[in-house]
Amino acid sequence: MMTRAALPRLGLLFALAAIVVWAVLHRPVLDATNFQQQIQSLGSSAPLAFIALFALATVTFLPGALFGLAGGALFGPLWGTVWNLIGATLGATLAFLAARYIAGDWVARRAGGRLKELLDGVDAEGWRFVTFVRLVPLFPFNLLNYALGLTGIRLGHYILASLLAMIPGTIAYTWLGYAGREAAAGSETAVRNLLLALGLLAVVAFLPRLLRRFRQR
Repeated sequence: MMTRAALPRLGLLFALAAIVVWAVLHRPVLDATNFQQQIQSLGSSAPLAFIALFALATVTFLPGALFGLAGGALFGPLWGTVWNLIGATLGATLAFLAARYIAGDWVARRAGGRLKELLDGVDAEGWRFVTFVRLVPLFPFNLLNYALGLTGIRLGHYILASLLAMIPGTIAYTWLGYAGREAAAGSETAVRNLLLALGLLAVVAFLPRLLRRFRQR
């Protein structure tokens, strides 16, 4: 007889399986050549579809930066940032739960010796360490989502730390996608938007060095 403790794991397993099946059945939507057209054709449902695809990409190790750019091009700098952040956070949460309740052994093998460093850091600093490793790329982003599921951090703390730490990069990539769309359309403000986007990316790229110096002090 199935215990109550096993029900959440079974539910998560079915949810992940449903995502994979959906991806197989809707493979043309995931093709980069017609991705924008497919999303725009959904009308008012476009943001929900985009968020679901972003979450799927995060769980399946697809590059989140591509979706960040697409979000800016599709929805503009403001709403693009909102939908990108929700999609990335949802995907990171699903990966975290999958590692905690389903695929712990697989994640431990993928993480290798760095996993102990992660476990010790979370035990010592909690959500602050999660924020640090989100901003400083000690782990690949998608693998980090899974690896953090093996730590003892609370789900709520993980979600909040991840959400806050992803804001700078999300804004930068969203704005770059928006600026690219404006440039392709020949907008008069395209050069200004591109320069602003590159400036934001430079700030995001400088953050890890600044944080390392702060921690060393």
